[in-house]
Amino acid sequence: MLLVLAAFGALAAAARGATGESYAALGDSYSSGVGTASYTLDSACKRSVYAYPYLYAQTHPGTSLAFVACSGAKTSDVLGPQIQAVTSTTTLVTMTIGGNDICFASLIYQCTLGECSAALDRTRASLETTLGAALDQVYSTVKSRAAFAAKIIVLGYPRVFSGASCFGTFGISSTERTKANALSDALDQTIAAHAGAGGVTYKSAIGSFTGHAVCSSSPWLNGLNFFNTGESYHPNRSGNSSGYLPLVTAVTG
Repeated sequence: MLLVLAAFGALAAAARGATGESYAALGDSYSSGVGTASYTLDSACKRSVYAYPYLYAQTHPGTSLAFVACSGAKTSDVLGPQIQAVTSTTTLVTMTIGGNDICFASLIYQCTLGECSAALDRTRASLETTLGAALDQVYSTVKSRAAFAAKIIVLGYPRVFSGASCFGTFGISSTERTKANALSDALDQTIAAHAGAGGVTYKSAIGSFTGHAVCSSSPWLNGLNFFNTGESYHPNRSGNSSGYLPLVTAVTG
């Protein structure tokens, strides 16, 4: 048994190579860095130097980063163009995915413009039907393409709203904020269940962002931005550096 474990360790070390991790950062706007107000890496996909994947690479010398997360990405995009970034030498993969499949951002904008409670309830009730099989395919495909013993980390979405209201929650009632957070909780549970079944690591963002939602005294999430609506309801720079980055390093060290 010790010889087998030693062989596994040698394989993992060989895959990482002498220069550090080979890191593929997949997923949607929560991974590309939307909300940080700087997209110098890729303006179309809104990839930011303040996004947690880029920060990870900068704080882990020798990391080779394939940063392909893109604003608006769905599970089909991970399985399409993004999956090419995952190869047999990839030793670390991170992603946030699923929010766009259920049109989460559109739901919140609907709340801003009108009533959204019923739509939030319907979306929560249909999460498994909408996402279950797609998540399974994403996880199994990534796992099959990455290096043996690669760390595959699926990150969840935080609760956007606190109990308080402010300009950042303009148009969104207390009931709608509560139901939006309930949808985040249900999405968290759905992703966690499928990640567990797929043999990949899941890290919930709900706990780490607690106390830092929109309208909190130290928000890590942007509220409504009338002047740049795309920045709304996404992690800001602190949300990436203090919210998401520690979730990754808790797994990798």
